[in-house]
Amino acid sequence: MCLAVPGKVVELWDTDTTRMARVDFGGVLKEVSVAFVPDLAVGDYTIVHVGFALQRLDEQSALDTLKLFESLGELDAEFGDAWVRAAREAGAQTS
Repeated sequence: MCLAVPGKVVELWDTDTTRMARVDFGGVLKEVSVAFVPDLAVGDYTIVHVGFALQRLDEQSALDTLKLFESLGELDAEFGDAWVRAAREAGAQTS
């Protein structure tokens, strides 16, 4: 399965060709293009698929999505322990 996963924007910058962000996925930091959602701000949650931010998400929706992915076993299957930890933390915050 190929998931579009929510993460939290922790840094933004411009390159010569596009706007970029560092996004935190439960302790795993990835650089992604935010060209499709140029008004993202640090602290926002976004859905990321194959290195591109696709849309902004509110925090509760992001945490609910991580929790759902964990309950389906998809985070561990796709990404390993860091993703599962993020979903568990989301579950603790929403319980």
